[in-house]
Amino acid sequence: MQSSGTDLPELQRGDTLYFFPEQPMTAAQLARLLAEGTPERRAWAVSHLLRYADWDDIWNFVTREQVRELFASLDLPDSLRAAWARILKIEPAPVSDGE
Repeated sequence: MQSSGTDLPELQRGDTLYFFPEQPMTAAQLARLLAEGTPERRAWAVSHLLRYADWDDIWNFVTREQVRELFASLDLPDSLRAAWARILKIEPAPVSDGE
């Protein structure tokens, strides 16, 4: 998951990752959560990555395929979801018109 040449301390402010503003999370905790967590917890973590992390930092922890697999479960605002769908080449779910 992590790039071998990445200097993870540069991603951190102190001991915690900057892209988890509401709950302190270290790089080791995030890696463990992404590897062993429930699908719901992994979706929570990836949602934070896509919302708050810099582009290069996202890909230090997940692959595009991992994001695609969790995409339907991610907690993202509609505009951000649409942008990520375009980036990842994911077809948007059809929208019901109420009929």
